[in-house]
Amino acid sequence: SRRARGAAWRAGRAAMWTEVCTAAAFITRLLRAAGGIGEERLRCFRECLQEALCERYKHHWFPLAPSKGSGYRCIRINHKMDPLIVEAAGMIGLSHERLFQLLPSELTLWVDPFEVSYRIGENGSICVLYKSPQPRSSRSSPSKNYNMMTASSSVPVPCSTMHIYPGF
Repeated sequence: SRRARGAAWRAGRAAMWTEVCTAAAFITRLLRAAGGIGEERLRCFRECLQEALCERYKHHWFPLAPSKGSGYRCIRINHKMDPLIVEAAGMIGLSHERLFQLLPSELTLWVDPFEVSYRIGENGSICVLYKSPQPRSSRSSPSKNYNMMTASSSVPVPCSTMHIYPGF
């Protein structure tokens, strides 16, 4: 039924909300650090990106197998700008060209159940923005061999009060 599908969607969205908020807040902080964008536009960007990420991930979020679908959920900036970032930026009048000026030229952001991490540059260190324990003890982590640099608490907090990466 329609009601059951709506309830399932809300439950799925709730399951990924902390991770999605963490990713959107991080990209927003990068834009804020670059300067020249007002707080209201940044808030709108963050909210648009959160909604776009939830929509994109809704059939690709697997808490019992967190690495499944990781490539699909990866946000990437290299010679191309990730389309979800372009979409959210378009909602606040930021052009594709302006995004390339404001954001790192090489950025990979992994948004997985229980963990959000990023790397700036192809050879940069992978840093963890958010990590939460899994409900099951047998975690098979994606093959990211790195020294973790934790930049946040593992306790989920509402997006409006998040301070994900203190440098931004």
